[in-house]
Amino acid sequence: MTTTVRTVDYHTAGEPFRIVAGALPPIPGDTVAERCATAVGPGGSAAAPRRGALDDIRRLLVQEPRGHAGMYGGFVVPPDDGAHFGVLFWHKDGYSTACGHGTMALGAWAVDSGRVAAPDDGDAQVRIDVPSGRVTATVHRDSGRTTGVTFRNVPARVGARKVPVATTLGLAEADIAHAGACYASVAARDLGLEVSRAALPDLVRAGREIRSALATHPATWHPDGPLLSGVYGVILHEELPDTPSGPHQRNVTVFADGQVDRSPCGSGTSARLALLAEDGRLGPGEDLLHESVTGTVFTGRILPGGVTEVTGTAYRTGEHAFTVDPHDALGVGFLL
Repeated sequence: MTTTVRTVDYHTAGEPFRIVAGALPPIPGDTVAERCATAVGPGGSAAAPRRGALDDIRRLLVQEPRGHAGMYGGFVVPPDDGAHFGVLFWHKDGYSTACGHGTMALGAWAVDSGRVAAPDDGDAQVRIDVPSGRVTATVHRDSGRTTGVTFRNVPARVGARKVPVATTLGLAEADIAHAGACYASVAARDLGLEVSRAALPDLVRAGREIRSALATHPATWHPDGPLLSGVYGVILHEELPDTPSGPHQRNVTVFADGQVDRSPCGSGTSARLALLAEDGRLGPGEDLLHESVTGTVFTGRILPGGVTEVTGTAYRTGEHAFTVDPHDALGVGFLL
C-alpha cells in the first residue's frame, strides 16, 4: 500500500512552511504542549525525538527528496480552549515551541482556505494555540486579498545580558531572551563577520558553537520546564542606519543543528524587541525594521507587558500529495 500525505505550502518572507491539516496518527494530550511532548516521545528531546508514526511523517516532509534541510512546517491539531486550532511546529531535527513565521503562514492559510471567516477589506484575527501558549495572527485584507499578517507573540522577557561565549572565531557576548523559545543574540561584528550570504558558512559555524556553549547556562532555563528551555536559536545581527520609525537591523538566525532562517525570524524578532526595549532603543510608537540574510523584511513593535507584534507577508506556494511507495528503498528520505 502506498502512503500519501497531503500538504499546503506557504512561505513567509522567504522561509518555507508546510502545513498538514489532516490524516495524522493519534497524538494524545489535553493541551498542545502535552501533544508536543507526545510527539517528542519518552526519553526524546525536541531536537532528537523518538521514532514513531508521527515523526515518520515529519521526516518524510522535511527530508530529501520531498523536502530539504531548510524545510519547516506544522501539524494542525485541536486547540486547548477557545482558539481556532493548535499546531505542532517541526523542522529538520525535531520540534519547536514557537514559530513566528509559521504563525503568519497559518493565519494566511486559515483565512485563504475559509477555515476562519474574514472580510474582503479589513482584518481577521486567527487564534492559535502553540506549545509556548496562545498566539494571534491578524490577517490584513484588501479587495478580497490577503496583504499581510501581524503575529502577536506570548510575552517576551530578557534572561541575561553580556554572557561571555567562546567560539573558534573569537570571544563574544551573548544576550539571552525568551520569546516562546530561547534565543541568544550576538553582534556579528564581534566575531569579525557581516550578515551576508557570502558569510553564511562562518555564521552557521558560529551559531552552532554559541548554541553548544550556552547549552547549560541557567539563563536559558524556562520556569515552565525543559520543553521551553535551552537555546533554540542564535541570532547574529548587525546594525544598519536607523529609520525615522526606529532601529534598523539585519540578522541571520541559526537554529536547531545549523538550520538557517530565510526570513528575519518571527519569534527571534520578538526576542530582539525585548532586548532593544530594555536598552531604551525602542519605545511606544516605534518600530524595528528587521531584515533577513535574503533581504526580506519584518517590522516589529513592543506593547505593554512585554507583548510583541511582528508584521510580514505570507504567500501560498502550492499543494502537494507526497507518496511513499513501499518498494522505495529510501523510505522517508535522507538529509545531507
